[in-house]
Amino acid sequence: MRKSIDYKKFTKIVISFTLISIFSLSSSAETNKQTLSVGWELWYPYQYHDVKQDLVGLDFDVFNAIIEELQLSVNYTELPWKRHLLYLKTGQIDVAMGASLTKERERFAYFTEPYRLELVKLYVKKGHSEKIKLSTLSELPTSNYMIGVESGYYYGNNYQKLINNSDFQAHISEAIDLEQNVELLLKGHIDGLLVDPITMKAFVDKYRLHNEFEQHSVPIYQDGIHIMLSKKSIDTTMLKKFNAAINTLKNNGKLSEIINSWTNLQGE
Repeated sequence: MRKSIDYKKFTKIVISFTLISIFSLSSSAETNKQTLSVGWELWYPYQYHDVKQDLVGLDFDVFNAIIEELQLSVNYTELPWKRHLLYLKTGQIDVAMGASLTKERERFAYFTEPYRLELVKLYVKKGHSEKIKLSTLSELPTSNYMIGVESGYYYGNNYQKLINNSDFQAHISEAIDLEQNVELLLKGHIDGLLVDPITMKAFVDKYRLHNEFEQHSVPIYQDGIHIMLSKKSIDTTMLKKFNAAINTLKNNGKLSEIINSWTNLQGE
């Protein structure tokens, strides 16, 4: 005589087995994902369309080198940064380039090792570096120098503290954009300007101002820039692969080659 089946118990077993199977398939898909969805936003000269409508820029050059190293394929989607972060939270987008690490973002995304620095330097007229005697920004109030900055731009924690001092403020000239600061520098109204080297390189190339400027050695600000991977759609195995690829590109010199192509001014 056959025993009667406990259908409630049987149903629980089937559901449990199904959930385990789905979880296993999901984990496998995350680990073996071969096509990544990557968001981007117009951010010249890091991420933008060229005249041929190709996606170019420093971040794209580095990311494509990483993807080639990992032998993965990519689907790019242009979207605003705030929505990009939301889609990383939900797993609708796998990857974000050019990201600064924050505690809030670490809640929903993995961060790779930094692949470049967000850097701000003091630029002066060609041949003037030796004439401007500054070893730190804190020495500016006791000097005769005037430094140009752009309104609303972030120049690091040290600058943020110094700008609260009225003596320091007296040596800061605030402009609406880089073009205005460059004009002031060329006319001799300011002694230097603060800008990131990649933006400066793009500006110099665009307006053919080669051999007009050089970097001063005074430290201003720098921090690491990372790739973000959604915790909803990417696992730590992929994170390790990304970090390994970044380290390979660092060790073989490819990463430096890419970054230098976007930062070095002609004649430096």
